Amino acid sequence: METQHGMEPSAAMREYLAEIYRLQEDAPTVSTTSLADRLNVSPPAIPRMLKRLQSVGYVKHVPYQGVELTELGREEALREIRRHRILEVFLVNVMGFTWDETHEHADDLSPGLNDRLTERMAEMTGQPSRCPHGEPIPDHDGRLPEVNDVCIVNLGVGHRGAVSRVRTHEPEKLRYFASLGLVPGVGVEIMGRAPFNGPMRLRVGREDVVIGYELMKSLWVT
Repeated sequence: METQHGMEPSAAMREYLAEIYRLQEDAPTVSTTSLADRLNVSPPAIPRMLKRLQSVGYVKHVPYQGVELTELGREEALREIRRHRILEVFLVNVMGFTWDETHEHADDLSPGLNDRLTERMAEMTGQPSRCPHGEPIPDHDGRLPEVNDVCIVNLGVGHRGAVSRVRTHEPEKLRYFASLGLVPGVGVEIMGRAPFNGPMRLRVGREDVVIGYELMKSLWVT
């Protein structure tokens, strides 16, 4: 595939675009610092790549704020996110990896993926609409399935729902969530909540579990 600028993005460019997209889910613009933290690269490397991405029309610079994706950049980012999330499903459903192992393996393997391999993996896993962590998977045309969920920190005692997404890639946190049974699709009820960002007590099945504020920020429910 060639873009309207006649250039296929490199694996590194695709990785940057996908990460900018993820960061833009929480803020309209993305700073070089947050991008360096997420990609685990040295801060001086970021402006060089952003300049390349800007020159081919994938990102635009917002003075004093950072960068944001253009429509072209968003399309390319969603294509890369589709590859990455389908690969994560394949790693869990077909290869038997656990959900805390998938993101790192997918990061290593996705630079070698093309659309043909991605679509074969999608077929083998039943055309999934969510990754193992509950994040939506864009379709062939870059359309995301509708997700109506909310972070559990915004809910009060008595709320009942189901875990929709577990929004962290940190293996230790994912293993801990799994040990508590807090995985996408499981039903939860908020039984208690301490004031001043204190811990929350949840009923998960027949068990009560307690999670702190930092973990709450990663848990999204319907």
